[in-house]
Amino acid sequence: MKLLVAYDGSACSEAALDDLVLAGLPESSEAYVISIAEVWLPIASSETAATARADVAGASRNTSLNKPVEVGNKVIAEAEVLANHAKRRIQRMFPSWSPTSEATHGSPARAILERAAERDTDLIVVGSHGRSAISRLFLGSISQKVLTEAKCCVRVARGRIEIDPTPTRLIIGFDGSKGAQAAVSAVARRSWRQGTEIRVIVATSEVSPPTITRFVPPAACKAPEISSLERDSIEKLAVWSLDALHAKNVSATLHLYSGNPKEIIVEEAKNWNADCIFLGANSFGSEGDSFALGSTAAAVAARATCSVEVVR
Repeated sequence: MKLLVAYDGSACSEAALDDLVLAGLPESSEAYVISIAEVWLPIASSETAATARADVAGASRNTSLNKPVEVGNKVIAEAEVLANHAKRRIQRMFPSWSPTSEATHGSPARAILERAAERDTDLIVVGSHGRSAISRLFLGSISQKVLTEAKCCVRVARGRIEIDPTPTRLIIGFDGSKGAQAAVSAVARRSWRQGTEIRVIVATSEVSPPTITRFVPPAACKAPEISSLERDSIEKLAVWSLDALHAKNVSATLHLYSGNPKEIIVEEAKNWNADCIFLGANSFGSEGDSFALGSTAAAVAARATCSVEVVR
């Protein structure tokens, strides 16, 4: 698996590094760290720097012309220090990996998306906020843009401090769509530590008991109406998803709700103290391009108190 890890030294990007140990990543993964200096001033090459110095010398030694270049180069150097720090942390966490790093400048979101496309990345890892974080319950502009426009899976990581280690807890939002099935497959391909628990959440307009063995009390909000035939089909696919997960020797249970998946999934994750929510990019009513981010995935990623991985 090829990972691109965006790091800016903020508390949220530190949490994203901590969160990697809970992501079930295979030992053969390749990690590439990128730190972007959000600078719009020109960064001098050796030739342009020499020219600038000559111009300054000929202008009564006015050093003000060198200021933009000096500031830009300083910020780039700081980004390089951050990238190397993150690379070393990942190397300590995953000794079998050989992470690489890069420091660059420009628009952070655009640089992340471009590098991900160039490197054929499987998973982008970003913190929920950058250095200007205000509230951990809502996405920062960079994370939002990456989540919306990426052509690969994106993990919006929110680490949490634990006093006592607990089993990894995962939630998969499931509606029977291709996106939801891709989310199940993504989880099934990972290497989860012993004791990992998974809850497959199905949110529909009504609850009927024929094939489901375990129920959770219905939520108050109604989801879009679906026919009983559609509901039965989703239930059968959900049962199949459990079989796929059980084959990986993890504990997986099915939970059927009546209500709005945007609210139910977030609330269930909070109450259960989940580590991560997995969702298909276009699950729960989204139509069209499988890469397009649906409203449910966007809402859950913005409001969840745990990490959220959107699968494409």
